[in-house]
Amino acid sequence: MDLFPIFLKLTGRPCLVIGAGNLAESKIESLRAAHGNVTVIAPHASPRILDLAASGEITWHQREFAAGDVSTTLRPYFLVVTATDVPTVNRAVYLEATAADIICNAVDDPPFCDFYFPSVVRRGDLQIAISTAGASPALAQRLRKEINAQLPLDTGDWLTDLGNLRREVTQMEPLNESRKLLLHQLATREVCGFDQCPSRTLAREHAKTNPMPTESK
Repeated sequence: MDLFPIFLKLTGRPCLVIGAGNLAESKIESLRAAHGNVTVIAPHASPRILDLAASGEITWHQREFAAGDVSTTLRPYFLVVTATDVPTVNRAVYLEATAADIICNAVDDPPFCDFYFPSVVRRGDLQIAISTAGASPALAQRLRKEINAQLPLDTGDWLTDLGNLRREVTQMEPLNESRKLLLHQLATREVCGFDQCPSRTLAREHAKTNPMPTESK
């Protein structure tokens, strides 16, 4: 199966989850972590999901799924997750989403998924996502644990400093092969936030030999 790997901005986008038990809980947390606007439909909910609904962090409709919930024109959804323990419900949700051109994930039912939730290693803005296209979530989880154990805990802080330095370089130097090589070099070095950081000094010295062109009048 050929999948398109993508990191998607969900901030403020309406997301629908059918189900509010253990299967749904981790999916809801993942959508919330990406700042999706989550609506949940389920007759019962886990304690964690009850807390999220009570605090206004999600919207919970306490009822069974009904035809038309996915394709409603009152609130068009960006994506749908169905995570009930009733396969016929999950598949009905998927078919309705497909008819409305809304991407859908039926948890633990790969043939009825347009996308999969990967196993993810996070360090600040760094995310490493692992997918087996639903073939073996256990393998994806094992690989996540192995990568997580090898990746330094301060990688996120280093990436923040590297990102700040990259922005400085792009303001000092024109887009060309020399700047590209410098950015690749900086990505292999220690970078810190203080002004006299050796990597920041290197970038400034490099900019002297590769300055921004001046505008002609």
